[in-house]
Amino acid sequence: MRRPAHAPPSPLPQRLGIDPVRLRLPEGEWPDLGSYLRAHYRGGAGEAAVDRLLRDGRVYGSAGPLAADAPYRPGDHVWFHRELAPEAPVPFPLRVVHRDPHLLVVDKPHFLATTPRGSHVTQTALALLRHRLGIPELSPAHRLDRLTAGLVMFSVRREDRGAYQQLFAGRRVGKEYEALAPYAPSLALPRTVRSRIEKTRGVIAAAEQPGEPNAESRIELLERRGALGRYRLTPATGRTHQLRVHMNSLGLPILGDPVYPEVTDPAPDDYRRPLQLLARVLEFTDPVTGAAHRFESGRTLQAWDDPEGWADGSPQETA
Repeated sequence: MRRPAHAPPSPLPQRLGIDPVRLRLPEGEWPDLGSYLRAHYRGGAGEAAVDRLLRDGRVYGSAGPLAADAPYRPGDHVWFHRELAPEAPVPFPLRVVHRDPHLLVVDKPHFLATTPRGSHVTQTALALLRHRLGIPELSPAHRLDRLTAGLVMFSVRREDRGAYQQLFAGRRVGKEYEALAPYAPSLALPRTVRSRIEKTRGVIAAAEQPGEPNAESRIELLERRGALGRYRLTPATGRTHQLRVHMNSLGLPILGDPVYPEVTDPAPDDYRRPLQLLARVLEFTDPVTGAAHRFESGRTLQAWDDPEGWADGSPQETA
């Protein structure tokens, strides 16, 4: 059977900034489309969800809705929106720092994931921005941990995605972070930390391992207040949890870190004592327009400005 080189465009728009699921029907013989989908999603609530989608006319082919008894045609595509569990909104503002026809830069709050993953789907920066700003092709140029606040870049147009993503892959973006951690008078700073960091799927914490270094961070003390230090962190690479791992390896675990040195696994809606890590600066030459950009977060770290409020678990920001 001759198949198209590319999938046809989706007949369904995004819903709350989330693309529909696209499923290409594999080779095989099935009595009808419903039989295949029920088998494909067998287990748990999958079959019941498929039945609801088919009954309500929410499974689409290129020409429109498909019934459960529609013929099974290998190579065809079907689309549908998954049934999503309700998500509590993150109660802190997501601010736009810069927007032009090619580039969007936002100042992300703590606790908001950059892209959909796991139980965080509609309440993510990508989904919220697509929906609120009406930019369905919006795509992240890089990612920031859910617990880290600060600057995140997105490409506005599909044709610009590669150019902005390559900025980060090619290490052509100057990045500065700010962190609060214990002050250690015996630790000589500034210093550059190099190590090999590995992240195992399904394991929350990344770990330093023997071998060729793949992660590099410069650590500088900017200021101290008693037992607390304010640090500038400049990563040369972008491994998962890199700055958190390197600070912890120096005996300077970042305040509010629920993973390093010990995994505490707070509830997703526990907004007390956010991780005191902020992506402060992004600096680069725009690969599309040639403009020289330097963006700086307008956020501050609560434990520095309001140590009592942070210690009490009182949120600093409101939407």
